[in-house]
Amino acid sequence: MSSLLLLYLPLLLSLFPIILASSSQLDTLMAIKYSLDPHSRYLTSWTPYSDPCTGAFDGVACNEQGRVANISLQGKGLSGSLPAAVGELKSLTGLYLHFNALTGTIPKEIANLSYLTDLYLNVNNLFGDIPREIGNMSNLQVLQLCYNKFTGSIPTELGNLERLGVLALQYNELSGAIPASLGQLQSLTRLDLSFNNLFGPIPVRLADAPKLESLNIQNNSLSGNVPAALRRLRGGFQYINNPGLCGTEFTSLVACKSLFDPSKPEPFEPDNFSTKGLPASVEPKAEKCSDETHCKKSMQYSRMGLVFGVIGIIVASTVSMLSMFVWFRRQKQKIESTNNASDSHVSRKNAAPLISLEYSNGWDPLAKGKNTYSQEILESFMFNLEEVECATQCFSEANLLGKSNLSGIYRGILRDGSVVVVKCINMTSCKSDETEFLKGLKILTSLKHENIARMRGFCCSKGRGECFLVYDFAQNGNLSQYLDLKKGDTKILEWSARVSIIHGIARGIGYLHGKKGRKQALVHQNISAENVLLDAHCNSLLADSGLHKLLADDVVFSALKASAAMGYLAPEYSTTGRLTEKSDMYAFGVIVFQLLTGKSDITQLYHYQAQAYGFNDIVDVNLEGRFSESEAAKLGSIALLCTHESPHERPSMHHVMQELSEK
Repeated sequence: MSSLLLLYLPLLLSLFPIILASSSQLDTLMAIKYSLDPHSRYLTSWTPYSDPCTGAFDGVACNEQGRVANISLQGKGLSGSLPAAVGELKSLTGLYLHFNALTGTIPKEIANLSYLTDLYLNVNNLFGDIPREIGNMSNLQVLQLCYNKFTGSIPTELGNLERLGVLALQYNELSGAIPASLGQLQSLTRLDLSFNNLFGPIPVRLADAPKLESLNIQNNSLSGNVPAALRRLRGGFQYINNPGLCGTEFTSLVACKSLFDPSKPEPFEPDNFSTKGLPASVEPKAEKCSDETHCKKSMQYSRMGLVFGVIGIIVASTVSMLSMFVWFRRQKQKIESTNNASDSHVSRKNAAPLISLEYSNGWDPLAKGKNTYSQEILESFMFNLEEVECATQCFSEANLLGKSNLSGIYRGILRDGSVVVVKCINMTSCKSDETEFLKGLKILTSLKHENIARMRGFCCSKGRGECFLVYDFAQNGNLSQYLDLKKGDTKILEWSARVSIIHGIARGIGYLHGKKGRKQALVHQNISAENVLLDAHCNSLLADSGLHKLLADDVVFSALKASAAMGYLAPEYSTTGRLTEKSDMYAFGVIVFQLLTGKSDITQLYHYQAQAYGFNDIVDVNLEGRFSESEAAKLGSIALLCTHESPHERPSMHHVMQELSEK
């Protein structure tokens, strides 16, 4: 016995740190639970008797080393606070707590999360200063703190976040100047500081951020000359309701009076205000005094006058902003109540982890004899693994069409000679609830329309840990391959083909939304050029329709981030967290613009040009004028309506199809 103990002692000693770390991790998660959900109403699956890395903890995902790497609890109704203990989860890469009712401050210990890339705390009731320590989180890529009650100034340390691409601070109560340090963010593409109490000028250095595409500073108290370099953003620069701003070649701005020397360096920041470098007309002058006592009194009166003047400005600004913030808070309460009541929110009760998580051994929803629902409804669509492997030549690299974070896509040939596409999805990306997964499969197999990519069948291999979805092959690829082409490229679509593709997409969306045979609306959620396939006759087919019904909620959310980056995600999602038929209409409008212009990158520039100069001026130059002006005008008008900022102003697909059918 003692010899056996000595034999296994090294192994036991090597496992001891892992066991200890796992226990410590569990204690940390339980501390986080009690702080986020003090009344234990929502995180009931978080218990001290479960392993968080087996899928038992709702919204928790672990990496291959068994460390918590992702916490996704968006829209859960949490009303507690964010504890300092969260900083102990050193392997965390994603923290998603948006669309809740969290209160309190952000603990500075959050800066200990050195691997964190995504921090979503937007649409809560958080307050206090934004911790300067966040500037030490070197891997941070997305920082969403909008729609809260944060006060104080924007930390200059945020300029140290070299990988930061999105900084959203809108709808808070932030004051002070915009830090010039933000201009040194080499990866920054979107900066939203709107609806705050910011004052002072726009830093010249901010305009030099190389990848900046969108800057929103509207509804603040900013003043001074707008840097001319911001003209490059065109429609991506929003600045209204800052009466003190001035500049040339900016719509609605008056020319600046010559007060500051434009050749001088960056404007002052909150911590380094001085009069050094100001022209003589504004720099305080030293008076010569014959009476020393009189001089001291005069200086005291001047200082008092300056103090009262500043107080007057602050009071006036506060009063003017108060009504706006009252309105916003009421609107936010409506949004929160809507989110809590809605079951169409991105995050639902059975959220599953995002990263490499083992399912329990019992997860096998298609096992024969286990579920009569699957046998009776889905049996005719089932492929066996041998058929799938044979079709793809055992998933040969030669048949690989593409890979993504979600799936691998292979070309295959079935025994009857038909060419298919096989989409391979890891089981960890699928819904862990078997009933929900089967319902999703039933929806996918029920979709039958000439403009919906046809699903031939599926196969789920418990041994391989993958599910395979088999679709008809689209000979002409996807729509993205026909955008951004150079003159003379053989893939350039003729005008008639573009019109036909738009009509086909409209019919497909109309079918999903409940027209022509569907009883209940199905929101696609991920309409994009990549998901518009073209068959041998260039008929358009919507791919991935209903796919979100199969996938874990965290995976769906991850896909939405990509959709937002490409411009297909409707703007209201950032405030409501809901995807509706109107969000599908927004994506449809973007695709219409893409087909009109031949470009994949559709910005507000095209909206501006279409409204100011007419739709003919935005039509793809590769067509060399070979298009119908009347059709272009109609399609352009439809695209403008579908991409309207307000979802209530967007038409339904039924209305669009009526417009398209009219000559």
